[in-house]
Amino acid sequence: MADSDDIQEDDEIDYYGVLNVRKQATEEELRSAYRRMCVIYHPDKHQEPAKKTAAVQLFSKVQRAYDVLSNPETKAIYDIYGQKGLDAGWEVVERKRTPAEIQAEYEQLQREREERRLQQRTNPKGSISIGVDATDLFDNFDVFEERTFPNIEINNMSIMQSIEAPLTKKDTATMSGSLSIKNGNGSGDISASIRRVLSYKAWGEVEFGAGNGPSLALRGFRNLTKRSYGTSELHLQLRGNLLQFGIQTMVSRQLGKHTNGYLTWRAGTNSCMNSSVIRETESSRAMLIFQLGIPNTFAMASYTLKFEDTRLKGAIKTGVFGTIFEYGAERKISKHSHLGASVNIGVPLGVLLKIKLIRSTQVYSFRISLSEEISPSAMLYGTVVPLILYWAVKVLVVSPFLKQEKEKEAELNREKSEREMAEKKREAQDCVELMKSTYERIVEFERSRHGLIIISAWYGNLVSMNTSDHSSNSGHPEVIDVTVPVQCQVKDSRLFLTDKHKYNLSGFYDPCSGEEKLLRIRYEFRDVLHEVTVGDEEPVKLPKQSHKIEFS
Repeated sequence: MADSDDIQEDDEIDYYGVLNVRKQATEEELRSAYRRMCVIYHPDKHQEPAKKTAAVQLFSKVQRAYDVLSNPETKAIYDIYGQKGLDAGWEVVERKRTPAEIQAEYEQLQREREERRLQQRTNPKGSISIGVDATDLFDNFDVFEERTFPNIEINNMSIMQSIEAPLTKKDTATMSGSLSIKNGNGSGDISASIRRVLSYKAWGEVEFGAGNGPSLALRGFRNLTKRSYGTSELHLQLRGNLLQFGIQTMVSRQLGKHTNGYLTWRAGTNSCMNSSVIRETESSRAMLIFQLGIPNTFAMASYTLKFEDTRLKGAIKTGVFGTIFEYGAERKISKHSHLGASVNIGVPLGVLLKIKLIRSTQVYSFRISLSEEISPSAMLYGTVVPLILYWAVKVLVVSPFLKQEKEKEAELNREKSEREMAEKKREAQDCVELMKSTYERIVEFERSRHGLIIISAWYGNLVSMNTSDHSSNSGHPEVIDVTVPVQCQVKDSRLFLTDKHKYNLSGFYDPCSGEEKLLRIRYEFRDVLHEVTVGDEEPVKLPKQSHKIEFS
């Protein structure tokens, strides 16, 4: 089966292959190749309606190839970016420019196009958090109290959503809102902000909010040195007749290749000083945090072990309010989705199960309180049940669904590949039909001067075929007869085929996509029989005196 690179190469037209010229071809070589193709494909040279229709299509392709390669600017664009560069809305303004200037202007156009796309796109982000009280499952209750089922209830929920939109190259607007409900009491707020990039080192942001009272926030960021940066925030909020304020400043510095340090100072409500060190590599992530504040003072250490699609995490946090131990895992379940679960055990927390699903920019989290005390049964069920549910859903639902989707995708790709091959095969056959008169004329001319005559030419998967058995090639589905197209490339007893993929040549197509292909030519020169076999991307220059075949 062909990989993505092969498919991409097949879909894109190779203009050098269409004209059979080198990438370094001169103007004279291009003109000569174009004239040779015109002799074969010009619509005026064919009277039959079917041939004339095919000639129009093929001649248009040849003309397009010549127009691109004969123009220095479009040739430079094509050499650097291929067909996608020509399709990018290029406008030729100035004739004589260097490839470097063309590349710079093209990249500028691409940036402007990307900016226009960004202006039309929002970046939605959101989260839904649900708190579940399931302590009735494991905590002891009065044995004399009659209960049929344990009481499980949702005691809090919060929803947050934000969207952003670029206004200019430097300005971005963001709007966000949130709703929360806890123990029957609800609240909500909405905010709007504008961020401006001041330079490549700094940006500033202003945010206005409403909900629990009008609020104003000013934020800023600046690179201090090559290895450090700082952020600051001033937050003001009016609650009734009371004006509350908060100030937060954070400085970060790169301590090593994989290590960063952070120092944060917060004044106002919940004032504190926080310092943290994070070391992250491809296989692990370690974090150490110390915080001194009122009322929350604690120390925390965590370590995450990374595998290909899985992360295992362990953490411990201790402070004035107690100690909490956490362990859990996170796994990538699809291209854009991650599923994680962790168990938190401590005093006075008890046992808490956290489940988080991340789908692109949306986060869904569930906080399930299993016990208000450290209960071994709650710890066991909080660990084992999520694993069993995960594997059950994966085996019974997710894996069959993904398998079915892959089978559908493979079937669609197979059908698409078959259609493309049929279309290219039909085009190659049309080419051969249009070449027949030219082929007969070239053979007659070469025979009269004892020149270069192609006896047979085969292209495709020839690796497993007997070199001396050419009659069986015609029945092989992965090998095609290209005698006529190869003979039509002969001029003055010389044959040259470009070093590109041979299936891009006129009259050729790819009979075995994704497999190794060879071109085998048996030819006669000066009434002596020769044979040569070359790789798909090897140039061909004939005649050669090697591979002479002795026969009686």
